[in-house]
Amino acid sequence: MSRRAPTQFPFGFLTDDRGAAADPVLVEIVQGSLASVEREVETAIARTSRSPMIRDAHDFRAGIHDRLLRKLTGRSYSALVHPVARDFPIAEMREGDVFFHNDVYRSEGGIGHLPDLCVTVPVFAGDEEDRRVVAFVQAFGHHDDIGGAVPGSMPSHATSVFEEGLMVPPIRLWDAGVPNRAALTIMTRNSRMPESLSADLDAECSACLMGARRLGELFDRYGVAAVEACFDAIIDRTTTTYRREILSQIPVGTWVWEDYAEHDGVDEPRLHTQRITLTRTPADDPGGERLVLDFDGTGPQAKGPINHAGDASDGVFLAKWLAPVLRNLAESPERMAELDVNEGVVPLLEMRFPEPGTLLTPVFPAPTNARTFVILRLLGVLAGVVAKAVDGRMPADQETIRYTGVYGEDRDGRPYLMREVLGGGSGGRYYADGEDTIHVVPDSRNLPTEFTEARFPFRVESLSLAVDSGGAGEFRGGLGYEKQVRMLRDAHFMSIADRSILSCWGVRGGRAGSPFRVTIDPGGPREREVDALADAEPVAAGELIRIRTTGGGGWGDPLARDPALVVRDVRWHKVSPDAARASYGVVLTGSLETDDLAYDEAATAAERAGRPPVEAFFDRGPGYARLSGGATHADVDAM
Repeated sequence: MSRRAPTQFPFGFLTDDRGAAADPVLVEIVQGSLASVEREVETAIARTSRSPMIRDAHDFRAGIHDRLLRKLTGRSYSALVHPVARDFPIAEMREGDVFFHNDVYRSEGGIGHLPDLCVTVPVFAGDEEDRRVVAFVQAFGHHDDIGGAVPGSMPSHATSVFEEGLMVPPIRLWDAGVPNRAALTIMTRNSRMPESLSADLDAECSACLMGARRLGELFDRYGVAAVEACFDAIIDRTTTTYRREILSQIPVGTWVWEDYAEHDGVDEPRLHTQRITLTRTPADDPGGERLVLDFDGTGPQAKGPINHAGDASDGVFLAKWLAPVLRNLAESPERMAELDVNEGVVPLLEMRFPEPGTLLTPVFPAPTNARTFVILRLLGVLAGVVAKAVDGRMPADQETIRYTGVYGEDRDGRPYLMREVLGGGSGGRYYADGEDTIHVVPDSRNLPTEFTEARFPFRVESLSLAVDSGGAGEFRGGLGYEKQVRMLRDAHFMSIADRSILSCWGVRGGRAGSPFRVTIDPGGPREREVDALADAEPVAAGELIRIRTTGGGGWGDPLARDPALVVRDVRWHKVSPDAARASYGVVLTGSLETDDLAYDEAATAAERAGRPPVEAFFDRGPGYARLSGGATHADVDAM
């Protein structure tokens, strides 16, 4: 139970039988229609928005919710309708209304930082005399600039949310089809990029209004009662499926694990703890068969902007954010991809939060713009604590979001901001290597070189895989990016990133991946490393910026990896010849230059036999000792 306030939105159903009487064929039609409308909304936003972050990087999401505010679609996460329904009675909403908010502390946990702007449109259906709200279409996305102390509205050294940009609690941005020009003017006036902000908001409002019309047609075609019964059936089916296929893989018991953010931009680097105590209850538990996630032991609220207000509304947003991790327990990768995450997971996840004043329960006006350091780390904490429960049958740690970019003036003296969300490697799995250069935000991508070089005063000299960045293991961690950008005019470099000291951890004997690193003028007279939290690092015209993103952790003992796969990785330039021997104990023969690369079977066996066995279940990498006072492992790492 959240200790901030009791929830105002209890989980419930629209029908007495939870949709059991719904026509199964119609259920499939409705579910497919919801997915189609959601995708159509996202496609419309992508095609009509203007900012690179929305249009090109695709850092936005759409979602469809019913009148009980339950998320119906499972293709990706989305924000919440709860804050809108809290401030504007549903019975008083009108067709053509568009609601807007980005206020972190008034979002019921659905918005994590101010650049995420959220648009919500009610869907109406029914007879003329009984026309009412039956659902909601929503979109939220990361916009280029919403004001604040630095371009991009993500000051890495902020100590207050007031430094981070314009806060807007839920407002009626369009009133029965009429835009509120005053509110739009205020928002764009506070942005350094007013044209793109205005265009993005217009794109999102128009797309959600279009989605509301599409969804209304579904109700008109089949009737409100029939469609709502299908909604219940969709939600209940998810609950039943996760209970049968996922919870059944976790034994009854309690486990605890923790991981850390490494710095907050204000204090010196240290371990900012995020802890989960996981309890799997039995079927006869008075509260039902479920997973209890207790965050007690999470570190105190940070001075800098790495806090996340996740405890509102009993953590319903956080439950849906974390639930995709559990899909790794499905019987096969193919089955995992089939499992949706909608409101049906909420009854199976009980969230218990500490008192206000922690990283997860910050007190206003604590800054939050780098809250990804917490909510993305929690994905790994949940994976780690579940790994303890299932003998490591979970992936190793994955990449985390980092924002890098440059800003300055172009050749015509106009200000510009280029910000990019580069991905990294995912963790090795018990059945396969991790994936290279993935992104935890679904459908997001790096910016195309052709676009950025045409629009901004720099040249992308290379974009490649970062060799040796994936953690060694029987199944290797995925690789991160190496990107090299040469500035053509004086500018400033910015970075909001972690995992620059602490690495993505390896599991069941797998090794940690390599951390995030930025070097300016590598090999030149002014070579320097840039801190992962930087607002305005000067970069002179002609200087090169080299960015290496994180590699995923490895799974299993590296000495158990098939030597032929190591040879393949060297041939593919994913593993260096030196690392083949140092990390995997593989003695190579031949060379890449002569195209006869192979390995010496006897020498490899002897090399591996002479090494001590891997004892650590988790490997946190060398950076952990630096921040822990010399310890190589945490107490909770013990099995």
